[in-house]
Amino acid sequence: MESMQSDDGYIYRHITPELNKALADTPVVCLLGPRQCGKSTLARHCQPDRSYITLDDRNYLELATQDPEGLLEALPDQVTIDEIQRAPELTLAIKRSVDRDRQAGRFLLTGSANLLQLPRLADSLAGRMECLYLQPLTEAEKEGAPGDFLRYWLAGELKPELPSRNDREPLAVPNRLVVGGYPEACFRQPQRARRWQRQYLQSIIERDIHDVAEVKDGKDVSQLLEYLANQTASLLNISATANALGHVRKTIDRYLEILERLFLIRRLPAWHSNRGKRLVKTPKIHLCDTGLAAALSDLRPEQWNPERKRFGHLLESFVVQQFVAMGHWTEVEPRFWHYRDKDQVEVDLVIEAGNQLWGVEVKAAASVSAKDGKGLQRLAQVAGSHFQGGLVLYDGEAVLPIDRELNILAAPLHKLWHL
Repeated sequence: MESMQSDDGYIYRHITPELNKALADTPVVCLLGPRQCGKSTLARHCQPDRSYITLDDRNYLELATQDPEGLLEALPDQVTIDEIQRAPELTLAIKRSVDRDRQAGRFLLTGSANLLQLPRLADSLAGRMECLYLQPLTEAEKEGAPGDFLRYWLAGELKPELPSRNDREPLAVPNRLVVGGYPEACFRQPQRARRWQRQYLQSIIERDIHDVAEVKDGKDVSQLLEYLANQTASLLNISATANALGHVRKTIDRYLEILERLFLIRRLPAWHSNRGKRLVKTPKIHLCDTGLAAALSDLRPEQWNPERKRFGHLLESFVVQQFVAMGHWTEVEPRFWHYRDKDQVEVDLVIEAGNQLWGVEVKAAASVSAKDGKGLQRLAQVAGSHFQGGLVLYDGEAVLPIDRELNILAAPLHKLWHL
């Protein structure tokens, strides 16, 4: 793998153009994402001359909670306020300030929790704020590649081709899964990366969780997260989870919301041709970062073959995360689902943009066959003319046609970052 960093150590983030556009026409821009995914670094590189304060600083935090109006009056016209979730009450003072002066780019906020879901949020800043979501590093960002696979494929530009790589790395895919996307983990040796991942999670549970909810004992939330790491890419059964962990369903529901607010898990809803029925079908649960999932479930690259089923689930979550991240800088603004019908025919990822639909299946195997397109063919049958094409991602080298009539292809996983 080539160096992920520029000469000054900065990794270019593909959401940067969208951030610049938002700052050019919106008074308040909020950059949201998990702690340590690179929000502060991006904010500082995007506009290096902008003033910067962080609410991790106790002095600023006390001012933000005790005298928010006074804090804002003392700040320059354009300022970055880091970790806004620590004082969501500040948003009301920001609203008043913006209503007096609506110039674009006045406030760049960053948050390690979903600001719009916080119970203490004073004001949503509706009409005044645009939220952008920064994910942990994608594989394309690590490689310094353009990250255009989603756009390229949806535009119909992916075509069958023979293998072109002769430098296949042993355990390349499982190594990527286990490292994950947090910059601090990416630059460490495997054992040190795992130690960082575990301490990161411990810090989140002991500290950040109290910014988003009142929780008496974070150990219960930590236990749920570890349970979900071993269930990633599975249908979410809240009742079974509650029974396994000795809690009532209501408690598990609340803990799931907390983990979502902290960007640690993702509930992927079920797609249905009848939009009204989508809300009642069972979602899938995914841990957002496979490095954290691997640390919690104690999976290591050398277990790729003996633990292929478990790695298969991890790989599915990995692919979902790559596509979701790419979706944030793709003009069509896709929505993401999974598909499962009464015959238990499944498609791992359904991508919807307007009235157009695509499907993605994920295989850990190094070869594919026509039967691997079964789920995509069923999705095409249900979606009808809305279906635009399908993709089977596998651990091979060639781009192969599976169903020419339905535009279903098989493509190597590495196309996600090497294209």
